[in-house]
Amino acid sequence: MSLLAHITSRIATQGPMRIDEYMTTCLLHPTLGYYTTRDPLGTEGDFTTAPEISQMFGELLGLCLAQTWISQGAPASFTLAELGPGRGTLMADVLRACKAVPGFVEAAEIVLVEASPALRNVQAQTLNAYDVAWADTLDRLAPQPLFLVANEFFDALPIRQFLREGTQWRERQVGLTGDALAFGLAPAQPQPALDPLHGDAADGTLVEVCAAAAPIIAGVGAHIEANGGAAVIIDYGDWGGTGDTLQAVRAHQKVSPLATPGAADLTAHVDFRALAAAAGTAHAALTPQGVFLEQLGITPRAQSLAKHLSGQPLQSHVAAHRRLTHPQEMGNLFKVLALHQSGSAVPPGVAT
Repeated sequence: MSLLAHITSRIATQGPMRIDEYMTTCLLHPTLGYYTTRDPLGTEGDFTTAPEISQMFGELLGLCLAQTWISQGAPASFTLAELGPGRGTLMADVLRACKAVPGFVEAAEIVLVEASPALRNVQAQTLNAYDVAWADTLDRLAPQPLFLVANEFFDALPIRQFLREGTQWRERQVGLTGDALAFGLAPAQPQPALDPLHGDAADGTLVEVCAAAAPIIAGVGAHIEANGGAAVIIDYGDWGGTGDTLQAVRAHQKVSPLATPGAADLTAHVDFRALAAAAGTAHAALTPQGVFLEQLGITPRAQSLAKHLSGQPLQSHVAAHRRLTHPQEMGNLFKVLALHQSGSAVPPGVAT
């Protein structure tokens, strides 16, 4: 049975699915889900993330974490964690760059939080030179400083969507029109949980809520507040915002989220305001990715690497630098939220 047939049958017998239920089924169904059945990254996959574009991204992120580690007294043992580590490329670049920082790699206990068995296998190959542990969650970390990175992790968490109608809300759902999947709306009802951030929303406003993000970021923030460390979260989104941002990507092209369930990546923009509110620890001002990388020195690093390149490799290198930093590429769309222990120094690169 295809995932489309599975979803259609479920809706026919049980009624419409919430958006978060649909996303979870599409992405994480144990035998038919998008992430459980494939490696989605790279030119042969469906999308390309910043670490796959250039080694500079991971190198600078690693040095950001290392400088933060030094500013906190270079603890002799700490957890170096990544949420949703893809192929392991980012962590490999972080570790390679940080070999130049005495004691950092030796003190690091590496933990990768990954749901996909296929990607865990790829990560093991990429990081075979290191002692790596995998986890489903961060619930059982050792009571020591945590230095964490999450690049394009929170955008893949399932969301719910609500449309304002008078003083109430109608939840957006996935149902059937004939035999085809179609979006629809549940009956209007109060949603008190939306009031703190969206109580003044105008009639007809659509808002998105990512309930799955709150306990994750709260756990990260609580661990950092209790034990020290920092977290650098990079994703596309903004500080608040409304509107429908659910999207699907297949073979590097946008497609309908309902067109090919299980065969396309489903994501939504991250509400960094909600993340910061749930974190429960100090955070720096939200910073565009391009500004973050420039303040960490990406241009001098790019110039240094360019000295050894010519022809097509040089053109690709220049294009990679532009893609990561230019406001019309990833530079403004992607943002950086840095968490840190109250009273400790803000990680370098972010706005203060």
